[in-house]
Amino acid sequence: MDRKTKIAFGGGCHWCTEAVFQSLNGVTKVAQGFVASTNENSSFSEAVIVHYNTDIISLQTLIEIHLHTHKSTSAHSMREKYRSAIYSFSDEQNLEAETLLNNFQPKFEHQLITKVYPFSKFKASREAIQNYYQKNPKKPFCERFINPKLRLLLSDFSNHINSDFIPKNLKIT
Repeated sequence: MDRKTKIAFGGGCHWCTEAVFQSLNGVTKVAQGFVASTNENSSFSEAVIVHYNTDIISLQTLIEIHLHTHKSTSAHSMREKYRSAIYSFSDEQNLEAETLLNNFQPKFEHQLITKVYPFSKFKASREAIQNYYQKNPKKPFCERFINPKLRLLLSDFSNHINSDFIPKNLKIT
């Protein structure tokens, strides 16, 4: 059965988040842009919407990867722009994400600051910066910020990597 669904993630720069999720087997599309929730979280924050096939990759794996590829325990000064978040598209998905988030807490030395919010709105990034890593893998930003995240995936989540996405010369250090 081909079961496709979506969830949104925010945490760091959407260029980084986009590349992380584009590199995974089972992810069929990543929409880069800005996501808003409701009430006090109704302002837009950099994020991606991840479309995925649940027969290939689970929500549990996606959340675990998200927590390990951004500063999910750091309440730094840029959190307004880079909200550490999981944006759910249903009450059921919200409850599952909350449960998974709580189950992951013991794996982290510090308190996770990542929160689960209901998805409300999305604004896509301008075309010129979408698929940023695919278009610019040699740019200093990609080498400094995205490649370390991809190396982490190669090291710790290699069974979920789409090897066609990761540059062949990217080595685990």
